[in-house]
Amino acid sequence: MTVGAVVLVALAVFAWGVLATRLERLNLTAPMVFVAAGVTLGLAFDVDRHTEGVAALTEATLVWVLFSDASRVGPRELRHDAGVYGRLLGLALPVTVVAGTVLAWWLLGLPNLWLALLVGAALAPTDAALGAVVITHPAVPARIRRILNVESGVNDGIVTPVVVIALAGAASGAPLLTAVLQLAGGALIGVAAGSAGGKLLRTAGESFAGPAVLALALLAYAGSVAAHANGFVAAFAAGLAFGHVAGRGGPREVFYVEQTAGLASLLVWTAFGAIAVPLLPSRWTWAMLLYAVLSLTVIRMAPVALSLIGARFGRRTVLFVGWFGPRGLASIVFALLAVEELGPSADAAVAVIVLTVLISVVAHGLSAGPLAARYGAGGRPSAETGPAPAARLGPHHLKQP
Repeated sequence: MTVGAVVLVALAVFAWGVLATRLERLNLTAPMVFVAAGVTLGLAFDVDRHTEGVAALTEATLVWVLFSDASRVGPRELRHDAGVYGRLLGLALPVTVVAGTVLAWWLLGLPNLWLALLVGAALAPTDAALGAVVITHPAVPARIRRILNVESGVNDGIVTPVVVIALAGAASGAPLLTAVLQLAGGALIGVAAGSAGGKLLRTAGESFAGPAVLALALLAYAGSVAAHANGFVAAFAAGLAFGHVAGRGGPREVFYVEQTAGLASLLVWTAFGAIAVPLLPSRWTWAMLLYAVLSLTVIRMAPVALSLIGARFGRRTVLFVGWFGPRGLASIVFALLAVEELGPSADAAVAVIVLTVLISVVAHGLSAGPLAARYGAGGRPSAETGPAPAARLGPHHLKQP
């Protein structure tokens, strides 16, 4: 990357810090702004589309997001609307993966069912950063904001094992038993690292605790990879264990990880705009476009509506929760993993993932503010507003854009 490119990226980050509040009033989200900055960067400079640095940055960002999300969502938070979370994560999420897989297999003509499973699983997790206005909008009841936020924080960790198995099945000669053992090994290593790290930090001072937790997340990931286990599962498991044992200082320490992940994610969105978006004009098809639209609507909204039957939510609330399932960082990382492990054979699957994320960036970004205001203006019954959110689930819990 040239000096000019570095200046452009640094200027974009600084300008967002200064103008974020004003731009969000115009329904411009951070992913929208930085994807546009990335496209500009790709047009203005010769961007290396095969750099390992982009892969490392993207994977590290997801590690920090998985760790911080898992550490924030502890048993105390899950007790609020545990039944709703069970419906969304235990029913709607698996149905979304299956429906997305079947549609990809039927519509896209992929060479094998494993690639269809990769697409269905990679596009199932949601990303609150693409609809950040919804999570912070005062007109949206606190209960609904909390439900969307917690769902977004947990579903990427749940889907990761499915993506790993799909990649193993699609790879020539990759045994599924090996993938399962890697998942189990990652979980064990993550729990051990998170528990030990959390206990050690309880006895240490706070002067450098934030960077230490940042390193702990990477340590769980790297240690798991070195042991030939799954690093992303390790990061998520480490976050769960850390949140359980870290004590009262844990939220402050994890906030540092969230802030770092927020900055890193801005760079990932920039790289997405510079590297992935320019490839779409020569690779997209009408079938991919149709799949992307259906993935963001029917494939997400129908399972959500099915899972919320009997949950005492009105039709407007069910539609609102179903629509705000934007796709983002996790989907990008899964696409990148497919490129690394499967090479050109994954081109069609990667292209549809990229196209779906790009449409989601625009559609959910532009609709977040207006729909949140309209939904809030309609008034919600007490069954939907619910109790105030738990203390640890304030605005700092939102996935950083």
